[in-house]
Amino acid sequence: MAIRKKRMKNIIYALLLTFISTAVTAQVNWTNVDADFGPLPASMHVYKTTDAIDGKLNIAYYVSFDLKDKSHTLSTAVGNGKRYTPQKFYDSISNKPLVVMNATFFEFAHNSNLNLVVDNGDIKSYHLHSLPGKGKDTLTYRHVFGAALGISKSNKPDVAWVYTDTADANVYASQTVIPMFKDSVADVSAAVMLSKGNFKKWKVKTAIGGGPVLLQDGAVKITNNEELKFAGKAISDKHPRTAVGYTAKGELILFVCEGRFKGRADGLTLPEMATLMQQIGCVEALNLDGGGSSCLLINGKETIKPSDKEGQRPVPAVFMIR
Repeated sequence: MAIRKKRMKNIIYALLLTFISTAVTAQVNWTNVDADFGPLPASMHVYKTTDAIDGKLNIAYYVSFDLKDKSHTLSTAVGNGKRYTPQKFYDSISNKPLVVMNATFFEFAHNSNLNLVVDNGDIKSYHLHSLPGKGKDTLTYRHVFGAALGISKSNKPDVAWVYTDTADANVYASQTVIPMFKDSVADVSAAVMLSKGNFKKWKVKTAIGGGPVLLQDGAVKITNNEELKFAGKAISDKHPRTAVGYTAKGELILFVCEGRFKGRADGLTLPEMATLMQQIGCVEALNLDGGGSSCLLINGKETIKPSDKEGQRPVPAVFMIR
């Protein structure tokens, strides 16, 4: 009976994604706005759309960066226990980056990243794998494998599900999604975690984590059930969003949309954003922290208007093109 209920739940979830994705069946028109953010290298372009999505107001931008350009560096920066606005990250760097974008999910109490961050081959933040239960399940832990986008030394991109351990300098990745599992153990051993999938060492120079995965092999396949990022039907709520992906041509795509502004921009659901990333040409794509955290700076200039009334939200990690 439990297996049947689980199968039915997955079927309903798949039908929901299909229904929501139809809201973006029409091709969205994107306008090149390089001139608003220049000067830019020939390998980088900025696009904007104000086309309505599902009959709702929408403002979205994406950056396309040719990964064959080795004259620019992809990197990350972390706050080391503090949070800074993307603008402050930008201002703190003498050699000003072309792009600064918010990245990981985080918790406010200790300003800690909850996802993987790698810079120049070194792990700056480890993924949180154990989630304590609530209510009647307070003695139960849900163990998840979060997703990340990684860039190799040769600028080859990849989206994978990862495992990290503070006792190990390596990142391990699975190319297929791994279902979460439950038990009463808070800290499961590395051997047990790695036995859950076909993991290999992930040799990446730069990486940022988030979730859930939005696209796999060019198709909309949102792995929220496995990654447990959003509860219930929250993936169908409209919010400001941030995402990252890459195309078959080797272009890195950085995406943000505005939201929570009545009469200006409502925001997007996860399936809507996934469909837009698919239309742009991404073969793999990953959701990053959104809401009030969503922010994309190009040459220090804002694209979308952040939804927090205070302006840009301080975050503990950013992704950069320098």
